[in-house]
Amino acid sequence: MTHRPVATVAELAELDTDEIVEGYRDGRADAPEPGDNRSRAYYHGWRCGAMDAGRLEIDATHRGLISEVMRTKYLTR
Repeated sequence: MTHRPVATVAELAELDTDEIVEGYRDGRADAPEPGDNRSRAYYHGWRCGAMDAGRLEIDATHRGLISEVMRTKYLTR
């Protein structure tokens, strides 16, 4: 793995939303894990898509991020 998983809302806020969406779609569609040729935003989206599709386990880092998103109401801003 070339990218660190996104762990905080502050890290998430720095990422390009369009790249997250592109990665998510590819992750849902079972595209291979991205390498150094893709951004951290794309990797985050790919990871989320792969987890939502059931191909990756939802790990503690992602659970922590979701908890922080919910607690801070980040997505409703």
